[in-house]
Amino acid sequence: MKSKKTDAIVALKNIGAIAAGTVLLSLGTALFIIPFNLVAGGVSGIAIVLSEIVGSEMFSKELLITLITWLLFFVGFFTLGKSFSAKTLISTVIYTVFVPFFSHFASSGAMGGLFDITSSSHSHISVMVAALFGGALVGMGCAITFHGGGSTGGVDIIAFTICKFFKKLRHSYVMFFIDSLIIISGVIVVSDLVVSLLGIMTAFVSALVIDKLFLGESGAFIAQIVSDNYEEINSMIIEKLERTTTIATIEGGYSRKRKKMLILSFATREYAELMNIIRQADEKAFVTIHRAHEINGEGWSK
Repeated sequence: MKSKKTDAIVALKNIGAIAAGTVLLSLGTALFIIPFNLVAGGVSGIAIVLSEIVGSEMFSKELLITLITWLLFFVGFFTLGKSFSAKTLISTVIYTVFVPFFSHFASSGAMGGLFDITSSSHSHISVMVAALFGGALVGMGCAITFHGGGSTGGVDIIAFTICKFFKKLRHSYVMFFIDSLIIISGVIVVSDLVVSLLGIMTAFVSALVIDKLFLGESGAFIAQIVSDNYEEINSMIIEKLERTTTIATIEGGYSRKRKKMLILSFATREYAELMNIIRQADEKAFVTIHRAHEINGEGWSK
């Protein structure tokens, strides 16, 4: 009974994260990206390019975003299956509802033009602000959605579909190619190099925010220390750093000699102290240190 209750709470939290993330994604797209024609890849980039080609009088960018998003959803449903589509359904519904909703507030007639930054008296920097804040909001939205176990769908579906039929292709490469194609199309169609370059900056800011929020930096490192004086180093680590270690028996690939290796996790602030300990005990110790994405357990995060 307790397990089912816990599962339900986790599921609700995930749904909440997906919903909140998609709302932020919609906000960044509607208030900053669409008004300035910032082609940064994705569905919004396709919609901007198509709108410029066919004319916004016939198809608004918001309508094109809705049509493309649902079209890609059904492509994913029939090619990638129900399981994948279930992960994108919440985002698809919220995104196609909230992009037109927030776009209404970006007009000069809504709330006294408070959110209409295209007509700002500081128009020379408005597009720069739009690129930065648009990219940041889109990145935050995607990262929060990913944390909830969801997917924003969109051109991701195209990439996954291509990789399904051409199994030797890597998803990351296909995504890069698709987004690059969208951005290059934007450069040609929009015919404004400055706006096009700012669109690329928007994509960069978005990717950077996703990297920081979703992949994250735990502020922790993992050290692997190979030394004949491992006992002394181990004792000093326990005494001075108040950290525990794992001692592993290893074998040299060339020499075939067996040695001991200490493995420990430590915080950024302990970096200098650890290096001092190693130097004091064995200046010839072989040390490898790399950043930890996440550490869970006693002494660290839950």
